[in-house]
Amino acid sequence: MTLTSSYQQLVEKQRAFFIANKPFSFAYREQQLLLLKSSIIVHQSALTEALFLDLGKSEYESYLTEIGFVLHELSLTIKQLKKWMKPEKVKTPLLSQPATSYIHSDPLGVCFIIAPFNYPASLCLSPLIAAIAAGNCSVLKTSELTPHVSEVLKQIINSVFAPEYIECINGEVEHSTALLAQKFDHIFFTGSSEVGKIVMQAAAKNLTPVTLELGGKSPCIVCADANIDVAVKRIVYGKMLNAGQTCVAPDYVLVDDSIKEQFIAKLTQRIKTLYGEDASQNPDFGRMVSTRHTERVGQLIDADKVLIGGDVNIEQRYIAPTIMHNVELTDEIMQQEIFGPVLPVIGFSDFESVLSIIQSLPSHPLAAYIFSQDKRIQNTLTVNIQAGGVAINHCIQHLVNPHLPFGGVGSSGMGSYHGKHGFDTFSHKKSVLKAATWFDLPVIYPPYKNKLSWLKAILK
Repeated sequence: MTLTSSYQQLVEKQRAFFIANKPFSFAYREQQLLLLKSSIIVHQSALTEALFLDLGKSEYESYLTEIGFVLHELSLTIKQLKKWMKPEKVKTPLLSQPATSYIHSDPLGVCFIIAPFNYPASLCLSPLIAAIAAGNCSVLKTSELTPHVSEVLKQIINSVFAPEYIECINGEVEHSTALLAQKFDHIFFTGSSEVGKIVMQAAAKNLTPVTLELGGKSPCIVCADANIDVAVKRIVYGKMLNAGQTCVAPDYVLVDDSIKEQFIAKLTQRIKTLYGEDASQNPDFGRMVSTRHTERVGQLIDADKVLIGGDVNIEQRYIAPTIMHNVELTDEIMQQEIFGPVLPVIGFSDFESVLSIIQSLPSHPLAAYIFSQDKRIQNTLTVNIQAGGVAINHCIQHLVNPHLPFGGVGSSGMGSYHGKHGFDTFSHKKSVLKAATWFDLPVIYPPYKNKLSWLKAILK
């Protein structure tokens, strides 16, 4: 049996299960979320070890960005699920009276979730939480670049769920290709823009809606009035987390010329303070996911422009925390998302040049970071930068808030999730109007003679 036919059978079994049990009750959904939570807790140590083997993540970083992140979202979803499932009553216009109107959240059916390598646990399980909450069946495809994490994720899923409800698939690209050939009711993809195009093309053949969580060159703008010490701490944190393999990591810094030298001096000192002279010996600094990705990022480093770092060890999948200056927009490092611990710093003299630089780069930012104390500047940049999300005087923290929608715009993605926004993404908002029969508005029926004035009075 081919992969394609095998996965066709899987999807058919899930669709049959979905149809036979739809709609999944609140009690059923809640129970599945509790089962997922208990399974994650049981496998927590194994997942922590796997994250270290695949990405060099410390136990603290693994809990912060993967395990704890997911457990927190699970707790929120379980607590709020009954409220989210409740139909939302809306107003009914006079022409439709007497009636009541409401919006009912319907599950979509069988969903396909494709997880990336950089946060292989949380970016697999977080959309799954939303899919379960919304009442769907799901097929998960883990990243082939993180085999240890993928194996633990399979154990987490298989230990509590039947494959006709939720199935976890590990394997190489051919598995993703075979799965994309199936007819799903929604595809949720996190990864690169290049693969996102492939996913969207495959989905179009079946008119399957997609959520694409992609990437982009996220700018970090440090204005003259910024608290430099705080900015430096938070930028280094945001950039070096997971060795720079974060879709919303500051990709490059635009700093006001008047504070540029001071900022760079503090930036390099902060890296030395946090990671020492040799970050490869620091237990808090991670590794690149593969030798291929290490080579790619290593080739973006121009040794003549390195202020600190620049060391690359392909075999150990290590790239030192690196700062580059005197970077030109035409340099290769400014033509693609870096996705590694290398931070170019570019000076600016006015906000027009800031906007011009951001708009000239090849993709929409997934995030934009603004460091300024001036509310007028904050507002001006927030309004004029087209980005998936904005954080002012911090990095990445908007992603942490489950009450904010997380997603891209333009080439950085489409659709959003987290918290209630994830529930909505995996739901169809069904419009329902319930009309009364004790009265029938005569103005809507023929003959229309002498009724136009009444219609105009109602619809004005």
